[in-house]
Amino acid sequence: MTADFLFWLAVAAKMAATAGFVVLATRMAERAGPLIGAMIATLPLAAAPSYAFVSLDHDSAFIATSALGSLAGNATNIVFCLVYARAAQRFGMVVSLAIGFAVWAILAVILRQVIWTLPSVLLLNAGAVAVCLPLANRLRHAAMPAMVRRWYDVPLRAGMVAVLVAIVVTISAQVGPTVTGLLAIFPIVLTSVIFIFHPRVGGRATAALIANAIIGLAGFAIALTVLHLSAVPFGSAVAMALWLLCSLAWNFSVVTLRGWRARIGAR
Repeated sequence: MTADFLFWLAVAAKMAATAGFVVLATRMAERAGPLIGAMIATLPLAAAPSYAFVSLDHDSAFIATSALGSLAGNATNIVFCLVYARAAQRFGMVVSLAIGFAVWAILAVILRQVIWTLPSVLLLNAGAVAVCLPLANRLRHAAMPAMVRRWYDVPLRAGMVAVLVAIVVTISAQVGPTVTGLLAIFPIVLTSVIFIFHPRVGGRATAALIANAIIGLAGFAIALTVLHLSAVPFGSAVAMALWLLCSLAWNFSVVTLRGWRARIGAR
């Protein structure tokens, strides 16, 4: 297979995977509330195709280094969630996203200049969670209004997400491992969810979903750490499987704990 064919195959796979999970996340948010939607939106299944196709051309050491870049990017995504959620309380979608992306871009430019080690990037993520989660806590609880579904909703959502993904993947070509890691977890799923929800249910309800995503991204940092540590000794394929399983376990535990606490409170 030629390099061009593999590249466009990677684009198509990421478009399909991301579109599918954005549709699933928005459907679950409509039915079960913002926390469930956020837990689905923060799974690595949209980022996985990027790593899978990168692993075809690069060794496991490259994947391990990219995971450090993704960990740095994860911290910027946490800040993005807080900034958007707070901006959405006052502004429309375009302004709120513009503010969020401006902050994300500034942080990404700064962070790509740093040569990250695992302790330093874990400290960065711990600091981002410690600051952002308390500030977003009061924004996480909002009713999700019923949405009137139209026949074209699913293809429109999938098509919009696919276009966004194609742009991001194309831009990310021909870069080093740190930038590859940063762009692999660009908040494309969260952005797509915002595009779908904000105009239809309003800023406060959409902000609740995005604020809840901070909890999912805390677990995502742990899963990326597993990817980094396991890539070289076990190989890229095993490391990515462990990455996915770790993220699934965290998000499932969050949902289970929320259900357990709700049952205790109802007694």
